[in-house]
Amino acid sequence: MKAPTGRRRAIAKALTALLTLAPYADMEKIRADAGSVHMKTLPPTIAVWLATIAHIRHVHTDYEKLLSEGYDRDSARFFVIEQTNIVLTRWRATRLLDADDEEE
Repeated sequence: MKAPTGRRRAIAKALTALLTLAPYADMEKIRADAGSVHMKTLPPTIAVWLATIAHIRHVHTDYEKLLSEGYDRDSARFFVIEQTNIVLTRWRATRLLDADDEEE
């Protein structure tokens, strides 16, 4: 189910503000994830941030490999913080991931 139009606009605005140089394909996936049903109770800026971090973690880091090697979720997340921030920096994000950030 698609998010209401106002929410879609707010997500698009938050996404543009956060990631000025992310590739289009990545932006579209993050936009879709931020607008998904399980994110609907979150403010758009938080939904976009969580969708961004999850997308980068799963697509642009060794997170999945670490999980397959037996690392638990929290350890795998910790070990890909630097890789995640490298991607965020390349995309000129206005925020970076901190080891103390609370997620999901």
